[in-house]
Amino acid sequence: MSPKPKLLLPEEYIKDAVSHIDKASSRIYLLTMIMMYDDTTSDLFDALIRASERGVQIEVVGDMFSYMERVGQYRIGMPIRGHLKPLRRLRSRLRRAGVKFTWLGDKASTIVTSRTHSKWLVVDDIVYSFGGINLFPHGIASNDYMIRIKNIGLASALIAEQSRIVRADRRGHAYRSHRINEGNNTVLIDGGLVGGSIIYKEACHLAKQARKVTYVSQYCPSGRLAKLLKATDTTFYFNPANTAAFLNVAVIWIASRLSGITTEYKQDRYLHAKCMIFELADGKRVALSGSHNYSNGGVWLGTREITLRTEDPHIIKLLEKFIATNIA
Repeated sequence: MSPKPKLLLPEEYIKDAVSHIDKASSRIYLLTMIMMYDDTTSDLFDALIRASERGVQIEVVGDMFSYMERVGQYRIGMPIRGHLKPLRRLRSRLRRAGVKFTWLGDKASTIVTSRTHSKWLVVDDIVYSFGGINLFPHGIASNDYMIRIKNIGLASALIAEQSRIVRADRRGHAYRSHRINEGNNTVLIDGGLVGGSIIYKEACHLAKQARKVTYVSQYCPSGRLAKLLKATDTTFYFNPANTAAFLNVAVIWIASRLSGITTEYKQDRYLHAKCMIFELADGKRVALSGSHNYSNGGVWLGTREITLRTEDPHIIKLLEKFIATNIA
């Protein structure tokens, strides 16, 4: 019998992943938007190198937004080439150890369009996903999580999805959003088609049926979803605009002003988690949890995303405990 799913905070995720990577026997597949080698992530990347050197098949895929995030940390007087060197060094170290390494997004028209925002790590038959943790200092310091599930079918499906993303990105193409059904759970995948987010549509579909909703994201909801949530009993948790940085300030401030929605989030730690818990009119409870920010802007920027749609009472309780302990 497989162990029950577990919700892991950022530091717990790194520690747990390293322990399983060190025991891996066949395959490891990592997909993330932002990755950097530093004190917060070195244990994980060092474990990947050890696993590769003992013969485990490993593929690491990151989005070139990592370079933009690194540039965002640039300070006047720093040598720019030296500032970007850690990213190149990480790629070289992994490749020398036999890891298949790929950067995504070099064909994107701007720094925010066609990004791969999905996150997962597959270690043999264990999946870490359905959260938002990026592998760099700000990502590890954020209020976020990943969900660990042991499921061979799901693990194989995400490995196939990772290969599909790499092929599509190489050709500069998006692909149709779709579902992966696994028992009581459904994995929703956005393939990057502009305006074609199955995740955002499902959020709207559930919001329309809901009598009560708990909303958690780094951003204020926008577009049709904002109107549907505002029309029901929704508790909103997202970052106040004055605690955000870079482009996020404008995204949050504009969406909040246009929708008239305010946040109940008062914690100091930057909120990067993304989930919604719906109580439907018939009493059924459904949750969405993943990488999607539930912002209409992302829908029209064509980002690749992953979200778990679940009616599993255990996973819903994990999300409720996370919200009660870390958000509310």
